[in-house]
Amino acid sequence: MSQTHDPATTDTESLSREYVLGVRIVEYETAAGETRYRFDAPEHCGIEFEDEETATLYADVYFDVNGFEEAGTGERGVPPAIIQAGRDTLVAYFLTQSDVDVHWVASFYGAKPEKVQRYANRVRKRAEKIRSGIRERGLD
Repeated sequence: MSQTHDPATTDTESLSREYVLGVRIVEYETAAGETRYRFDAPEHCGIEFEDEETATLYADVYFDVNGFEEAGTGERGVPPAIIQAGRDTLVAYFLTQSDVDVHWVASFYGAKPEKVQRYANRVRKRAEKIRSGIRERGLD
């Protein structure tokens, strides 16, 4: 699902989503003809996803914790800002990781998949409120 972006693989790019504060999701096609989605933000290494939904969830996690940096956390590490944010944010972050799905997260937490989805939906709603507040204040 997610991995660091290699700019050498990009042939064509287009803006998929644009958020406040310079955060965006770029859709691009690899040299092999596969569509990928890259999350871009100031002070954040580009990270790519196989589908747009996962990329937007990652953006929502990013806004939910007021930004974070993946660099230096290691291949299997979780940024401290994510861990400190609480279970729902950590669940949403897990859902953006390679080879992790709702059933894996549900098993990890001993919960039902529906509860995992509710956690992710809470993060999405909070992120949208944060972005709306930024726009209303003219801070973008």
